[in-house]
Amino acid sequence: MVQEKNFKAMSGYAFIALSLACLTAAIVSFVFSQFLAGALLVVLFLFVISGLFIVNPNEAKVVLLFGKYMGTVKDNGLLWSNPLFLRKLISLRARNLNGHMLKVNDKVGNPIDIAAVIVWNVTDTAKAIFEVSDYNQFVSIQSEAAVRHLAGSCPYDNFEDDHATITLRGGGDEVNELLVKELNERLAQAGIVVSEARISHLAYATEIAHTMLQRQQATAIIAARKQIVEGAVGMVEMALARLSEKKIVELDEERKAAMVSNLLVVLCGDRNVQPVVNTGTLYH
Repeated sequence: MVQEKNFKAMSGYAFIALSLACLTAAIVSFVFSQFLAGALLVVLFLFVISGLFIVNPNEAKVVLLFGKYMGTVKDNGLLWSNPLFLRKLISLRARNLNGHMLKVNDKVGNPIDIAAVIVWNVTDTAKAIFEVSDYNQFVSIQSEAAVRHLAGSCPYDNFEDDHATITLRGGGDEVNELLVKELNERLAQAGIVVSEARISHLAYATEIAHTMLQRQQATAIIAARKQIVEGAVGMVEMALARLSEKKIVELDEERKAAMVSNLLVVLCGDRNVQPVVNTGTLYH
């Protein structure tokens, strides 16, 4: 495995002055009919000027000599190196990858649509150039594989897996951390580090979305009804206790049962109740 090493290039400003001097001397030689000297000076001028190159901030140049890796230039500015060196430009800037929406099965087999946004940058230029054929394509393919693996490792929610500690829907930062960890493991071979990864789209697949929505609505209704019943029972208990405490009326067990039944109907019903005037008694 190729390891990145630093290549120290020389400042290019002195070589600009040298190239201008060679060009001037070549012109003077041609003027005075010194064609051989002039030709040599032109060759020297071309040699010097072709060795100049610029490295911008957050960029690097990988230097090769006849297929041999010589090092990586990360110093910024106008620089000069042997013109026989082949210099490959590589960006060190952070980049965004907006992944395509994928249709995969979650841990319990439900088809879901999922996509992720990934922030990455190159940290080892030698690995990025020599360990993979195209590091941009490598990031794209491995990111898709990591998202598919993550979706298959966690359920969408807790409806069908009550024991799941992390779900895609409710995992939040934990799910993102798992994705970042797996991406860094996959992309380390190419000298690439992922600084952030987030789920940008998550939904049930179209063919089951309506059914899952009905299930979620039913679950919400059941939870709401449960809370209403618990509250109603507490209110009935309080009413019976206050009536007994204040000695407003003495109720036997049958009247208590009727009162409890009526109060629960009033408190738990989803429609407005209609009052009924009872002119008799419970016993006639």
